[in-house]
Amino acid sequence: MPNIRILIIEDDADINQIVTTRLTQMGYTCTQAFSGSEAQLLLNLPRTEGAEASCPLPFDVVICDLMLPGMSGDELVGAIRAVDAQIPIIVTSARTAPADKIDLLGIGADDYLTKPFDLDELVARIAVQLRHRHRAAAEGRTGALRFGAWELDPSSKTFHVAGASIELTRIELAILELLMRHPSRVFSKQELFEGAWGEPYAADDNTLNVHISNIRAKLRPSGTDTYLKTVWGMGFKLIEP
Repeated sequence: MPNIRILIIEDDADINQIVTTRLTQMGYTCTQAFSGSEAQLLLNLPRTEGAEASCPLPFDVVICDLMLPGMSGDELVGAIRAVDAQIPIIVTSARTAPADKIDLLGIGADDYLTKPFDLDELVARIAVQLRHRHRAAAEGRTGALRFGAWELDPSSKTFHVAGASIELTRIELAILELLMRHPSRVFSKQELFEGAWGEPYAADDNTLNVHISNIRAKLRPSGTDTYLKTVWGMGFKLIEP
């Protein structure tokens, strides 16, 4: 296993230590943060709005609690996504309302675990995120993809519309990449989810719809959100006006 650096942001010292011990045993290099402000420093995030961030971020995965002193987990996820669209972020929280999960996915979290969570499940979720990143990097050597005014470069993880850069998260890029590789095909929700996340799809999970909605919102100013068509009762496909 390559040296995978994980930042664990959790203000409960016992939980932080339990997670750190288990992940260290799995061969990961772990760094602990006990507040949002401490995590902000460790991530080299800008302290003031509009300031430049130090790149790249010094971690490969972030595990983040929501209820943090100094800077909330919600704010931290947003700040991370403002400077890095690709780093996997797994949120842990005692909040169980579906709206909380949807909100966090909306601002850029890749996964969400409700406390109390099973350590084996956390380990599995991390492995899924890393496997997806590795697969995307391998597939990225095949060159840029184009559809209408869109251009997606899997190797550099960039997406442009008519030459203008659009910031997408890693999952959003994975969804569009799958669609752009097969532009005439209708993908079911299950196929898109399993292709983008690399894990089994739960039929009652609204996660994919949230990401599709986020993609459309980011594309709307360019007028190309209409490329992404919902095929009612079936799934999604691309259609160029």
